[in-house]
This record gives sequence, C-alpha cells and structure tokens, in this order.
Amino acid sequence: MQRSDGRNSYDPRPARIIPDFLGNADGSCLIETGRTRVICTAKVEKRVPPFIQWGGWLSATYAMLPASTSSRKDRGKNRPDGRSIEIQRLIGRTLRGAVQLRKLDGITLWVDCDVIEADAGTRTAAITGGYVAVARAIRKLMREDRLKSSPLRRQVAAISVGRVKGEWLVDLDYGEDGAAEVDLNLVWTEEGLLEVQGTGEKGHFSPEELSEAVRLSEAPVRKLFALQKEAVEA
Repeated sequence: MQRSDGRNSYDPRPARIIPDFLGNADGSCLIETGRTRVICTAKVEKRVPPFIQWGGWLSATYAMLPASTSSRKDRGKNRPDGRSIEIQRLIGRTLRGAVQLRKLDGITLWVDCDVIEADAGTRTAAITGGYVAVARAIRKLMREDRLKSSPLRRQVAAISVGRVKGEWLVDLDYGEDGAAEVDLNLVWTEEGLLEVQGTGEKGHFSPEELSEAVRLSEAPVRKLFALQKEAVEA
C-alpha cells in the first residue's frame, strides 16, 4: 500500500530523540516520530509510596497539551480523562520493566510525558522517550554517587502496527489509525516482547495475523533501540 507520506507498508516514520531537552529535569528528551512530538522528563524524589517496603518506585503521567491536536484539547483541570489514565499506567508499567526497583534505594522516579503535537503513536513515543529520560536520570544519580549500583537492566521501546483495508502497516499516522480495523501497540525489550496492547476496533484478527504483526514490529523497534542508545550516551 502506498501511504500518504510515501512510506511503504513496513516502514516506520522518521524518528529523532534529542536528549537533555529540559534543563531542570534529572533526565529528559524530546522524541519525534513523524509529526508526533513528545517531551519526556524524569525527576528524582527521595521518598517512596507507603506500599513500598524496600527499594524504590517508578510512576508515570501522560498529558496532551491544548494545541497538540487540530481541535483544542482540554487540560482536564480536575483529573486526567480515562484515556490518559490508561496510557500513563501503560507507560509506568512498561518502564518499571526497564529497572530493578529494589536498587532504587528509597527513590521514586517520576516520568512525565507531555504530547506537544499528536499525529498518532503518542503512547509508543512516550514509552520510547520515557526510557531515555529514565536512563539519563539514572546516569546522573550514578555520577553523583546517590546509587550504589545502576538499577537499569534493559532497554524498552514501542511501536504501533495496524491493519488498514486488509493490509498490515507499521507505525500508523492519524489518518491510518482512524481507519484501522486492528490496532496494536507492541512494547519490546532487547530479549523479546514485554507487552502487547491491541484491539479489533472494526474487525477481528487471527493468531497467525498477530504473529505477523509482531514480526513486522521487530526491525523498526531495533532502530529505536539504536536511537535510544545514542541519546542515553550523548
């Protein structure tokens, strides 16, 4: 299928990660995937939630700025909407898979992901950029001798795959996402899948199709791993 931006079916959008995008954060980056842009920050807090009896914790928030979409996005003054809550739980859950919490030693890492421009794939971009922010914050803690050993144990990155008009496409943009019969978000580590989030919004999909979608997502995620490594070590 020839796509609106000229990509082939299996090609992801051009991606870029700019580390240390905000100076006040302990770790931060701007991640761009096509026209989707997300600021990811990590801030260190020297305390943990009451339910943590040992080690530390990592929690995430997710928000879309008012002008991130074509029609103004409400800030949600009272509380995040259901979609934002779902996404921030996904981000926190998957990024906790990147660290050994027991090594955080009484520290909470707050990961905040703010979408400044949305063209689909914001949650996968937030996960990918959130890892960079966390890794940069941990490097800072290690430099300052605030941790005995690094709790970072693996890379985590994510990408979307969807079926549009019967064809599987990698890294959907907004128009493709809206037309998708099946929409999947696949979170990877270097060793394999960490989480699969998906639905047949306008149809269904077979186990064989799921396997095909997973296969198609691996090569693009490997490219994201390389971008992450470069940004973390910058």
